[in-house]
Amino acid sequence: MARQEAGFLLTWAFALGVMSSMASAAIVEHVFNVENVSVRKLCHDRVITAVNGALPGPTIQVSEGDTLVVYIFNKSPYNVTIHWHGVFQLLSGWADGPNYITQCPIRPGHSYIQKFTITKQEGTLWWHAHVSLLRATVYGALIILPKSGCYPFPTPHKEFPIILGEWWNGNVIDMQNQAVALGVPPNNSDAYTINGRPGDLYPCSKKHTYKLKVVHGKTYMLRIINAALNNQLFFKIANHKFTVVAVDASYTNPYVTDVAVLAPGQTVDVLLTTDRTPGAYYMAARPYASAQNAPPPGSTATTGILIYDKLPYTSPIMPLLPALNDTPTAYKFSSSLTSLVGSPNWMPVPTKVDERMFVTIGLSLSSCGPTATCKVIPNVPNLRLSANMNNVSFQSPTRLSLLQAHYFNVKGIYTPDFPDHPPLKFDYTNPANSNSTALTFAPRSTRVKQVKYNATVEIVFQDTTIIGAENHPMHLHGYNFYVVGQGFGNFDPVKDRKKFNLFNPVIRNTIGVPAGGWAAIRFQANNPGVWILHCHLDNHLTMGLATAIVVENGPTLSSTLPPPPLDLPLC
Repeated sequence: MARQEAGFLLTWAFALGVMSSMASAAIVEHVFNVENVSVRKLCHDRVITAVNGALPGPTIQVSEGDTLVVYIFNKSPYNVTIHWHGVFQLLSGWADGPNYITQCPIRPGHSYIQKFTITKQEGTLWWHAHVSLLRATVYGALIILPKSGCYPFPTPHKEFPIILGEWWNGNVIDMQNQAVALGVPPNNSDAYTINGRPGDLYPCSKKHTYKLKVVHGKTYMLRIINAALNNQLFFKIANHKFTVVAVDASYTNPYVTDVAVLAPGQTVDVLLTTDRTPGAYYMAARPYASAQNAPPPGSTATTGILIYDKLPYTSPIMPLLPALNDTPTAYKFSSSLTSLVGSPNWMPVPTKVDERMFVTIGLSLSSCGPTATCKVIPNVPNLRLSANMNNVSFQSPTRLSLLQAHYFNVKGIYTPDFPDHPPLKFDYTNPANSNSTALTFAPRSTRVKQVKYNATVEIVFQDTTIIGAENHPMHLHGYNFYVVGQGFGNFDPVKDRKKFNLFNPVIRNTIGVPAGGWAAIRFQANNPGVWILHCHLDNHLTMGLATAIVVENGPTLSSTLPPPPLDLPLC
């Protein structure tokens, strides 16, 4: 392994030497050493898996059009992959990273080079592990600067990434293995974090509080990322408002608010003007808990401190945070955002739809399996809690990735028959559904949706109340999409479609489908490959709330997926 790493680094050093003589080259290279490190938080000593020994991992900064090359060395005892959340990976789907979707995992002691070009994107994205629950500690920011060097708003004085996360005192891999064996979700986290630090409301955390020092009268950009595994989060700064200017690396019309709401996977860029009385102000985040019939997550907020002009302080001012179940505030934020027409990389909404899908999402029950000891329902053996889309609970392959099976036409890995509609029509958001055993069972299988190159796809996600309604953050790899509509209750294809915003809908890669409601998205399938569509709550992804979109090659070489790299990890 050491010889292999040395060889990579020599090659890398040579490449950097060549780059220095080629001013026009735009290649950004990084080494990711994924390894276990010892840390102490919340009065506990713990061994975590991290990149380059840091939590969060390194912030990667590139400009639009740059080629990013990342040398990943897995020195941990676990399988690992790295996903570049929100990056289109145009014709580079082999570098997308989801486990058994575009590649097999990088085994302990092995390595992989991810190489891709940032195409038609600028703003805040991020990267994270895409195996089991490792992304609890394996994550970091990806900042894409404008190629022009200019924003569609005044240049801020400084920029800061604000990464929201979760922390467990126990080993997350052991925790997940136990949850799988019992057929239940993993335990709730022990704390939330800002840039890896819980904040001083938690025990033994006075020294583990993020501090942001600012100057009075300046405007700063905060690049906020929700890297939490299973919780949407409210974010506020005491006595301050800020202006949302982008989400998921897509510019928005300026939206002034005093609270941001981020689902896991989402990013929000805000402009903060430091125009208040100089002093110290808490920035704070705590969960938005929308799930019915589920134990609430921890309510203690993670905090950082905004400090004006290096002033000494004793008691920072605390913001008044929304209630844990404040759905109106969460929905107002999400539904108020619109895209900035004419901004860089903006494209109009496609109006001709080729593929229409109506997809129910929610919780269900599945067979426990021959080796597990499920305890989800007392006195009822062999059942586990699962999740599904259109009554299909996704079963990840294990002997070959979906993209390899698609590219090499290997049969028996998946079937291209994911349904466009649920098998049964019912009153999707009726609270009485939680008492119906006829609706609760969802078989596990690996069924995907196949679409033609350049087809316009419309998907209406419909939350259901089977077992309990919940806000589900749905993330599509390889694409942005237009959120053309959202609302509560059952989607009405006649009335609600007439209300679609086809002028300036917000553009995202992750959308929180309202609890007991629906959200409609559109995208143009112009990126050949296999792209997972899944709930970005890790416990729901593990339980099967996913499918994949297989996009066929186009008619030209520039619309055809190239062959896999030679060092693609083997299963």
